[in-house]
Amino acid sequence: MGKATRIRQQNAREKIAAQRAAERRAEMRRRMFITGGSIIGVVAIVVAFIVIKLASSPSTTKPGPASGTALPASVTNSLTTVPATTLNTVGKGSVLSYNPSPVNAISGSPLNSPGKPEMLYIGAEFCPYCAAMRWPMAIALSRFGTLSTPLRGIHSSSSDVFPSTATLTFYKTGYSSRYLTFVPVENEKVDHSPLQATTSQQQALWQKYNPNSYPFIDFGNKFMIKAPIYDPGVLKGMTWSQIAAAVQNPSSPVAQGVDGAANYITAAICQTTNNQPASVCTSPTIKTLAGGL
Repeated sequence: MGKATRIRQQNAREKIAAQRAAERRAEMRRRMFITGGSIIGVVAIVVAFIVIKLASSPSTTKPGPASGTALPASVTNSLTTVPATTLNTVGKGSVLSYNPSPVNAISGSPLNSPGKPEMLYIGAEFCPYCAAMRWPMAIALSRFGTLSTPLRGIHSSSSDVFPSTATLTFYKTGYSSRYLTFVPVENEKVDHSPLQATTSQQQALWQKYNPNSYPFIDFGNKFMIKAPIYDPGVLKGMTWSQIAAAVQNPSSPVAQGVDGAANYITAAICQTTNNQPASVCTSPTIKTLAGGL
């Protein structure tokens, strides 16, 4: 074999080897493209599924469970059906001996929602003074409408004054009335962690009249209560059932405090509802208290 022939054969072999190497590289690229395309396709499907899932989900977060313990029907009934005769017998009760100025007049733009005078309450579940005031609020509100049932019970903070006072919570408590809108805001839990935030309007009223202090009760922006108006100590050591039973007895210290406070709250509400309903607002007891606000 001549030298020229050997050179031609070697060149042919090198050309074949180069072609095979190029074919292998092309095959590898093809396989990588197919694999990459499959991965991209899977990722695209997953992303599309997530987008569809998010789009079909509600934009608001699911609210947490209601606070406290559902109270027995006997407690709810005793608290929301205190007879007018019992309330009239108590009258002012022990309120003035504890707080000579239980309800304060204020002025500002009328507080209404929707189309009815609003009673705004801002409190906290740990607050012992709020614990005392929820009892008379529930009694008074029940004279103008209906609180959703069952009412729920909690205890105030065990490390504050009047520790572990049995009370209600208005968190997630509904209210229906022809005469009044009740807007409760339980701002903090028993452990002081956040519970319900105030709106900008609520925050402005709160800061104006009772900055960062609990409880704050605004009656249509005509009157307010910014402190307990009877002695919370009368509730010491009592259970929910015992308190609910005691408000039915006008001679008990609990009724003298709680029912007396309920009468003052009732009088303040009547001043915002144009004395409606007349069956409540024109009673001699409520007229007398309203005249002194």
